[in-house]
Amino acid sequence: MGLSVGVIGGGQLARMMIPAAVNLGIDIRVLAENAGSSAALAATMVGDYRDRDTVLRFAEGVDVITFDHEHVPQEILHELVARGVRVHPGPDALVYAQDKLLMRKRLSELGLPVPEWARVETTEDLQVFLDANGGRAVVKTARGGYDGKGVRVVSTADEVDDWLANGDSLLAEEVVDFRRELAQLVARRPSGEIVAWPVVESIQRDGVCAEVIAPAPSSAGKLSDVASDIAHTIAEKLGVTGVLAVELFETTDDRLLVNELAMRPHNTGHWSIEGSTTSQFEQHLRAVLDLPLGATGTRDEWSVMVNILGGPGLGRPDQHVELSDRYAGAFADQPTVKVHNYGKEPRLGRKVGHVTAVGDDLDEVVFQARAAAEYFQD
Repeated sequence: MGLSVGVIGGGQLARMMIPAAVNLGIDIRVLAENAGSSAALAATMVGDYRDRDTVLRFAEGVDVITFDHEHVPQEILHELVARGVRVHPGPDALVYAQDKLLMRKRLSELGLPVPEWARVETTEDLQVFLDANGGRAVVKTARGGYDGKGVRVVSTADEVDDWLANGDSLLAEEVVDFRRELAQLVARRPSGEIVAWPVVESIQRDGVCAEVIAPAPSSAGKLSDVASDIAHTIAEKLGVTGVLAVELFETTDDRLLVNELAMRPHNTGHWSIEGSTTSQFEQHLRAVLDLPLGATGTRDEWSVMVNILGGPGLGRPDQHVELSDRYAGAFADQPTVKVHNYGKEPRLGRKVGHVTAVGDDLDEVVFQARAAAEYFQD
C-alpha cells in the first residue's frame, strides 16, 4: 500500500499540494469545510475541523495528518496524538502559530529578536505600553487574525475597547521602523533534517501580501545567514515539522525582527513551484512523511510572484466573470508567466490566484508578473 496524507482544511494551500502528491504517487485526502472548497479535487470528507468525531473519522487510514491552516483545536490535536496518529506539525509546536502571545513569550525566552511587546488585558495596560513606546502601538488579537485582520495601529487606549470587552488578552507591540518585510522558509522533518530556501522580500498592501521577490534583493551574505539561523533555531527549539515560514522585519538600523510564524506552506513560498528545485508543497509532503528533503536552490536568478487579489468582474455584479475568461489575453501577452487559479469566486480583497515569472533580469521579471496579473483585475 502506498503513502497517504490527510490535510485538514480545503483552501488553496491544500489545492497546491495535490499536484505534488500526484507526482509522488501519494494518496492525498482533504477534510474540506464545504463542498465548493478550493481543494475540492481531493476532498474525501466535508465537515467541521472543530468537531472531534469528524476529525477522528477523517484521520482513519492515513499515514499522517497535516494542515492547510492552523485552526484545529488543541484538544482534538492532542487526542489524535494520544490515539497514535502522526500529526505534523504536532500540537506542541502548532500552538505557537495559533496564539501570538504564546509565540512572543517563547521566542523571547529563546533570546530571538522580536519587537517590544506586552500582554494587554485592560485599557490601563495598553496606556502603560503606549506611554513607554512613543504613544503608538500595534495591537493584535492573540488568535485568529490573518491578512491584516485582527490588527490595529492605535494611538489611544480606547481604540480596542471592543476587543477588550470580549475578555481576551491582546498583544501590544511597538510600531517597528522597518525598511522592508522579508520571509524565511525552512522545512524540517521529524528525524531532524532541516533545509532552507533563499530569504525573500514580501511586499504588502493593506495588510495583505501582494508580491514576493525571490531571492530578496541585496540579501546575500550576513542578512541571508541571520534569517536562516533564526528560522533554523525556531524550527528546532519549537519542534516544528513540515514547512515553517518566519515573517521578518528588516529594520532601518539593520536588524531582523520576527513578526509572525506559519507552520504550513505559505504565500511567500508560492514562487518555489516554478522557481526552486523543490517546491514548498512537495517539500512539505516529504517532511511530514519523514522522507529525505529536496534541494532548495533557485532555477533562475529571479522569481517574482504576484497575488491576484479580488479577481475580475467586481465592478459588474450583474455579470459572472471567471479568471479563465481572461486567460486568452494574459497568455498571449505574457507567454512565459505561469498562472495559478484557486477556483474561488472573486471577492474584494480575496486571494483568488497568483502568477509567477522567472528570469535573469529582475526589472523584466517584475514587469512580466505584474502585466499578467493585471489581466485578472478590473
